Amino acid sequence: MSVQFPEEVRLAAERHAVQFDRKLLSKAAAELSASYREEKADGSVIIASDIQAAAYSVVRMPATFAAVSRALELSLACYGGELHSCADVGAGTGAAALAAMQLTDEPELLHCYERADAMRKLGSELVPAAQWYSADITKVPLPRSYDLVIAGYVFNELTDAQREAAILSLWSRTDGMLLITEPGTMKGYRCILQARELLIKNGALIAAPCPAVTSCPLPENDWCHFTARAARSKLHKQLKDGDVPYEDEKFSFIAAVRSDASVCERRILRHPEISGGMIGLHVCTAEGIGDMKVTRSSKQFKAARKAACGDSL
Repeated sequence: MSVQFPEEVRLAAERHAVQFDRKLLSKAAAELSASYREEKADGSVIIASDIQAAAYSVVRMPATFAAVSRALELSLACYGGELHSCADVGAGTGAAALAAMQLTDEPELLHCYERADAMRKLGSELVPAAQWYSADITKVPLPRSYDLVIAGYVFNELTDAQREAAILSLWSRTDGMLLITEPGTMKGYRCILQARELLIKNGALIAAPCPAVTSCPLPENDWCHFTARAARSKLHKQLKDGDVPYEDEKFSFIAAVRSDASVCERRILRHPEISGGMIGLHVCTAEGIGDMKVTRSSKQFKAARKAACGDSL
């Protein structure tokens, strides 16, 4: 099932994007995709021009929104606190802010922090409900604390030293939940592991996705990631030279809280395998990684049949 990007935001982003020459816009989209695949971590600004920001809003913002929405959905299921204020850090054009607005009944206070002028300028047009600020989290801490702090696709762009300092800085400004999402790659997962270790050492409770309270039980050659399906518009398909009406965005995430955590018993790590009256699940538990089979006679069969990768059981 695709995560539906807000239609009014999509239309506004595309109205802005089509003002640019189509060939140059397609080139910017291709360069943007290449830079994300490269996963360069030197702390530099990836998107600096207006056309790059426009391309991002069409080809990357919906996927980022889908990933953060799914991560936030799974995290909120494990958290009992109230979220009245929210900071979207490294906001880009405001994808995480949009997700927070959709899933938290619109926080009373919504602030977006972004260091790239082109992204912040476009984001303030696409998500005017938020208050926008120029800020670089690697240099200056947030000016205040928030119930919910979201850093979406931020830390994989930083050096190890910058990442550690930024994680601890954001945690110091978190009153309730800190949600970090990264690309669902080995490198993105390593960023999540670094954040997990740092946060636990500094008193955080890991609400999601981990049932395990100790070190991650996955072997070194594996990584924890989930998938969110984002619908593609006609312009999106044209710029990315795609045919299918959706794309599957793989992401990794961690949700750290001060209190009110309700950790799940099992987290489904792979797509369920359904065969006749049997459902096979690859799951993470407090005891480690394992496989389980759910039969029709089981009380869990109905829930398992509807479950997807990332769900708790």
